[in-house]
Amino acid sequence: MSTGSHARPPAGHQAPRPSRRARAQQVLALARRRVRTRRRSTGGAWRVGTPVMVLLSGSLFAVSAVNSEGTDLRAGRYTDLASLVQAEADSYEELRSRVADLTAQVTDLSAQVGSRDVKRVQERIEDLRDPAGLTPREGEGLRITLSDSPLEADDTDQPLKFLIVHQQDIQAVVNAMWRGGASAVTVQGQRIVSTTGIKCEANSVTLQGVPYPQPYVIEAVGDPTALAASVQTDPYLAFYRSQAIQEDIRIGWDMVEDEVDAPAYDGLLDLSYAEPLEPTA
Repeated sequence: MSTGSHARPPAGHQAPRPSRRARAQQVLALARRRVRTRRRSTGGAWRVGTPVMVLLSGSLFAVSAVNSEGTDLRAGRYTDLASLVQAEADSYEELRSRVADLTAQVTDLSAQVGSRDVKRVQERIEDLRDPAGLTPREGEGLRITLSDSPLEADDTDQPLKFLIVHQQDIQAVVNAMWRGGASAVTVQGQRIVSTTGIKCEANSVTLQGVPYPQPYVIEAVGDPTALAASVQTDPYLAFYRSQAIQEDIRIGWDMVEDEVDAPAYDGLLDLSYAEPLEPTA
C-alpha cells in the first residue's frame, strides 16, 4: 500500500509537534497578515473621509462668518456697561429704600417705649441728626464741576492721567469746602458724611455703592466768599486749575455761586472694620 504524502498516517502514529520558535513565527506571520488586511480595508475610508471633513468644516466657518456679519454670534460675551451700571444702581436704590423703611419702623417702635433711658437716647439722636448730615440743608453756596479733558491720547503728548478726573481731585474739592465752613456738601447730589467713601472705578466714581460717570458736580451750602477763598488757596487745587488752562491738558474746571439744595443722607450708617486676632500662645 502506498504511503504517499496524502495517505492517512497509520493508527498510533503521532505527527511531530513544531518547536516553540516555529509556533512563535507562525503567530507573528498571522498577526502581520491581519494588520495588512486591516490597513487595506481602512486606508481607503480615511483617504476619502479626511477631505470630506475638511470641506464640511470650511463650509461651517463660511456660513458662520456670513451670518455674524463681522460680529460674535455668542451674544453672551458682550457686556453693555451702561446697562450693567444702571442695574447695579437700581439694585442699590431698592436696598436703600428697604433700609429706610426698616429704620422708620425701628424709630416708630422706639418712640412707643415708655423708658426714660430710651427717651434720653432719642433726644440725643435728634440733637446729632443735623451735624451728622441726616437732615436736609439749603441756601447760598458754591458749585464746582470737574470733567475729563476733551483731548484724546493722540491729541497731546501729556500723560493720560492728566486728562481724566481722579478721586483725589474730588476729595480735594470736598475737603476745601469743609475747611471753608460748609454746613453741607454733596457730590452728584449725594450728601457727604463722615463715613462716605469716594472710590474711583475705571471711568466712574462710586459713592455709597452707586457708580457715577463724569462730569462730577460738587456743591456746598455756606458763605460763597469763604468757600471760594478756601478752594483758591488750596495748593493741590491750584495745580489742578493750572492744568485746566493748559492747552495740551484742558482738564475740566468750573466754579459758580448758586443756591444749593443738599438732601439728607439716607445711606447706611454702620461701619465695617477688621479686628486683629488675639495672639496664640
